[in-house]
Amino acid sequence: MKSPCVAKCKNSDGICSGCLRTMKEVIEWQNFDDAKRESVMAEIKGQPDTHSCPECHEPAHCDISAGKATCWCFELDKRDTEDCPSGRCLCRQCLSKQPLA
Repeated sequence: MKSPCVAKCKNSDGICSGCLRTMKEVIEWQNFDDAKRESVMAEIKGQPDTHSCPECHEPAHCDISAGKATCWCFELDKRDTEDCPSGRCLCRQCLSKQPLA
């Protein structure tokens, strides 16, 4: 089974600091079919991208911008994004580095 795991697992308030999956994604990984796993791994890499991360300028993926009702980041503990550009989502890596709100 494919996995983005890099064996540096640490729950950073709802997101793995190693592979950048949410804890919900980590827990449910074995129950996902191959298509869902591929989709999550692509989204971690910002593919398909919905915008550029305002912090690192790398491709980022927002589920809401992609037409979904909720976003992967809703599963995380609330981060302090006050200093981030308004209306722009951070990529998983940059969001995981933000302090809790």
